[in-house]
Amino acid sequence: MLSTYRTVKKEGNHEIVIQKSRFIAHIKRTETEEEALRFIEAIKKAHCNATHNCSAYLIGENDLIQKANDDGEPSGTAGVPMLEVLKKRELKDTTVVVTRYFGGIKLGAGGLIRAYGGAVTEGLQAIGLVTRTLTQVMHATIDYTWLGKVENEIRQSSFLLKDIHYLDQVEMEVYVPSTELERFNAWVTELTNGQATVKEGALTYLEEDAL
Repeated sequence: MLSTYRTVKKEGNHEIVIQKSRFIAHIKRTETEEEALRFIEAIKKAHCNATHNCSAYLIGENDLIQKANDDGEPSGTAGVPMLEVLKKRELKDTTVVVTRYFGGIKLGAGGLIRAYGGAVTEGLQAIGLVTRTLTQVMHATIDYTWLGKVENEIRQSSFLLKDIHYLDQVEMEVYVPSTELERFNAWVTELTNGQATVKEGALTYLEEDAL
């Protein structure tokens, strides 16, 4: 699992008009090729009267699955420029479909490349990107005498407090980036003079808006 990566924030679409042609970028996070293909087919069905429904997707940690389809546009003028935008933005697990409704004015190869690439670029800006960071939920168990100090220190730290359970002892759940587990353990040990019990919980990804 990647320690961190970028992808799209949500599913959505965004339309631009170039020389009377409508270009609608449909964008979705897809974690498998099957999911990507279902999304593409759904857009094609919804826009079956469109002139073209061109597509591109990147799937997998190392972008092992990369596909681009011009859907009838001149070879290399639609799918590949769309895919290149995804790669340039260093996105993972992302599928885009650009629907074109022809407006009567031919754009030429260069114009098509700019139009399809631009549609994806503007679509990504409109929908938003996130950075996903692989995070371990750490369980720190302490006596109640340490509660105020430890809670205050965690809230002022770079770690994110997930929850507090008030049992026989206090159990705090803290999100810790997978690359900082040793630092967190050492920090809690020093903070409590070795009085805390720290155990690893589930792995999850946390998301924050990417620039």
